[in-house]
Amino acid sequence: MADGISFNIPVPNLQIDFSYALAQMRGLYLQEALCATVEGMDIRLIDKELAKFVPNKALASLARHGLRGELVFPVPAILTTSPSLLGYYRLLLGFSQKEFYTSATGASRFKMMEDKRLIPKGCRDSLPLFCEALIGSTCALMEGIGPERISRGILDDLTLLTLGPQLRGGANVRKGTAAIVKVFDAIHHIVKKSVTSSDTSRIEIRNAAGRKVLIEFAPDPDIIIREEMDNDSYRNIIAIEVKGGTDFSNIHNRIGEAEKSHQKARIKGFTECWTVVNVDRYDVQMARKESPSTNRFYRLSDLVQASGDEYGDFKNRIVSLAGIRKR
Repeated sequence: MADGISFNIPVPNLQIDFSYALAQMRGLYLQEALCATVEGMDIRLIDKELAKFVPNKALASLARHGLRGELVFPVPAILTTSPSLLGYYRLLLGFSQKEFYTSATGASRFKMMEDKRLIPKGCRDSLPLFCEALIGSTCALMEGIGPERISRGILDDLTLLTLGPQLRGGANVRKGTAAIVKVFDAIHHIVKKSVTSSDTSRIEIRNAAGRKVLIEFAPDPDIIIREEMDNDSYRNIIAIEVKGGTDFSNIHNRIGEAEKSHQKARIKGFTECWTVVNVDRYDVQMARKESPSTNRFYRLSDLVQASGDEYGDFKNRIVSLAGIRKR
């Protein structure tokens, strides 16, 4: 300290939480999620719907910059395949959830698409009309930006500008997504010698049988591990639900929520369902009763520290079930 002056700059915990939340959001609601969805679809179907719903002038403006139409314009095929991507288009248009899902916009009944990743009953027939309304707004966005200024980067920036306040207002969301990313990172460390490619939301490895194994963020449950079989089909191996809350008194409610996710995972054919909790002291026997679909329970602290019996079991099962060659 000089001349009686001192400084006390706090630790940027909010930004640290944002970094974890953003990593997951990119795999669920941002451009990366859109690209992953389109990659698994029939492009001809998307192009057919773009030609039907979007003015040719707008598509030509995007094509001039080497951009596909769905980067800006939602069509029924994409939202049917991945309902949560409604969140991407909402963020692109700059609307908060509170502004967007109202009776005034008519979008309130579609909120379940973003929150629950499914199309509400009775809404499928009106989805094309909903897309038309959204496209009208995105055409205005393009005109306002100007055809010469359109780029993939500015579109991504616009979604992030809307996402920032949403993350700032959601402490529980940040805490939950931070926990999910920590589990994702723990898995990445375990499989890193077999990784062929990775980004912030997806890891691809090659197992001992020479098959591709994908480790990805997912809407529900939080992390999934799948092995690619023949003809672009997948064997669903592990579904992981992460409950990042630290409140001991609410842990059993969160385990009940995990049970609902794992029941869906079972229907999809996942053979292993795991639950990771962010509470070190809890009644394991009670947890098993509250989530009978959970095969294994793990403590987040053990996975982060990469030590202890639980971590050893977690690591060995990841390696074994994914078929990774031991080195």
